[in-house]
Amino acid sequence: MNYLCGIDEAGRGPLAGPVCAAAVILPAGFPVELLDDSKRLSHTRRVQLEQVIKEQAVAWQVAYSSHTLIDRINILQATLDAMRRSYEGIARRGYPIDRVVVDGNRTFSCPHPIEAVVKGDSMIPSIMAASILAKNHRDRIMTTLDARYPEWEFASHKGYPTRRHALLCELYGLSPVHRRSFRVPSVR
Repeated sequence: MNYLCGIDEAGRGPLAGPVCAAAVILPAGFPVELLDDSKRLSHTRRVQLEQVIKEQAVAWQVAYSSHTLIDRINILQATLDAMRRSYEGIARRGYPIDRVVVDGNRTFSCPHPIEAVVKGDSMIPSIMAASILAKNHRDRIMTTLDARYPEWEFASHKGYPTRRHALLCELYGLSPVHRRSFRVPSVR
């Protein structure tokens, strides 16, 4: 059997929280017509599909890089680190991976053939599935952080640089989970 490992991330653009990555190997016969880029799916649909992916995938793994790692090594390197660790979570279980495809234009070093595919999250089913798992995982982390730091309303904007988020940062300063290397937009 040929195993294509698709990888995608969620959370490169936010001002707070981690960047998450997921790796997924889908089986032959998976209902790929259900999938799409996570950004084009409603929250409800993503949650439904997450269950299907986790139940039917040959393998899946989610990893993340914290806001402190992002500040220390930069968002690109932290994203690639999370992607590499999600891949390694599958690879070390012994699945005979034939090829790795990563959404975007950068890859990480691994022993399997690896390729970056721009807009892969709208074309390649295993990347679409990874996109869904990464997005849902990150959203849950941000909802948990909202309970710990309610002033910043992370559950509503998930740390993205919305006008409301910028206003809250202006009112309260940065939370302990904000990325210090990112500039908060001005609300004026």
